[in-house]
Formats: sequence, structure tokens, C-alpha cells
Amino acid sequence: MTTQHHPPVTRPRSADDDLQDDLTDDLQDDLTDDRVDRTWEPAASAADLGAAERAVADLLRALGLDTSSPGLAATPGRVARAYAEVLSPRPFTLTTFPNDEEYDELVVVCDIPFRSLCEHHLLPFAGVAHVGYLPGERVIGLSKLARAVEAAAGRPQVQERLTVQVADLLDEALAPRGVGVVLDADHTCMSLRGARATGARTRTSALRGLLRSDARTRAEFLDLTRRSQP
Repeated sequence: MTTQHHPPVTRPRSADDDLQDDLTDDLQDDLTDDRVDRTWEPAASAADLGAAERAVADLLRALGLDTSSPGLAATPGRVARAYAEVLSPRPFTLTTFPNDEEYDELVVVCDIPFRSLCEHHLLPFAGVAHVGYLPGERVIGLSKLARAVEAAAGRPQVQERLTVQVADLLDEALAPRGVGVVLDADHTCMSLRGARATGARTRTSALRGLLRSDARTRAEFLDLTRRSQP
């Protein structure tokens, strides 16, 4: 009787893997220093605008639209450039500092605007993010919480994964005592088509550390996010 050994199955790396590695490496470097500014540069765009423009024109014609009409003649190029812009997150600098004051209360930034593309329909979803953490040995520049959300949203996404990615990034790299992320968004893939549920909003949350395990800390964070909602 012979035993066959099969090599482990590995999945190809994705843009999400690269984003997570780049940002985590930068933040982990910060954990050992005083103030540190680290710049994250997104991978160079592989967009072929000419091919994208031709593909949009083919799509419009396949849907029975006349791309030679005055109103649609320039539309394929506009659509190609618009999608390339949405899918090209800006580089940004992460800044962390030693927690010299030993601050041990919640830090929460509410109503961070974001937009992304539903990866199922390539229709936009947009809303606000509420991001908070319970500091450990390091604190992070407040604007960098917003930029981390923007960077993770700059690719085809689902809201659930986007929420988890932001929470895991801060939890793994900043080493706080707790992290909380709440996203509140309107999905045009649900309001413009299908159910056509105009006005419906989707809320997702990801909690780590004490924000998940300690009921009082969790309740305080969620109460702060609710207060910010219109």
C-alpha cells in the first residue's frame, strides 16, 4: 500500500492581501519607535484605459444604445476614467506616537465618509464609518483612521469584508487593547435595481479585544457611534 502526498493548495494573492501586508508592515515598524511617518504607496495601476473604453462602448451597444449619439459619444471614455479613479486609492502616510500620557479611554472618529464598489454589480455603495480603539502602548494620528478606511475601500468590495479589514488592520498592527469599526452605507445595487429598496441602509460592525469581550466598553463604543447618526 502506497501513500500519496499532495502539495498544499494555496490561493493566489490578491490586491487585498498586498494592502494588508503593506499597511501592517508599516504599522508594526511604528510600534518600536517614537513618532514615525510611514508612507503607503498603492501598487501601480494596471488599468488599460483604452481597452476599458472599448469595453464600455461594446457594453452600451450590446444593451441596444447608440454610442454615436451626441450624448453617448464620449461616455465610454468618461466611464473608463471614472472607474479607474474609484479603483485607485491614494498613497498616504501613517503616523503613530508613543502613548506617553498612558491614555486609557476610547478614541473614536465618527462619520468618516467613504465610497466603494459592490464587487457583485460594480455599482457604488457609500456611507460613513465609525472607527475607534482603546490605546495600548501606541496611539495613531486621527486622520490615518480615515485614510485606512479610504485605502481599503478603493477596490471592489463587500461591506462585511471592508469592515473586518479595517478592524483587523488596526488590531494586528497597532496592538491596541480593543478596536471597533461600524460602517453605515447605502447600496445602489439594492436601491436602483432588484428590490429597489430606496432609503434602506446597511450597518455592519467588527469588534476586537475589549470592545468585544467587555460589555461596558462595547456598549460605550456603540453608544458613541449611535449618537453621531442623523
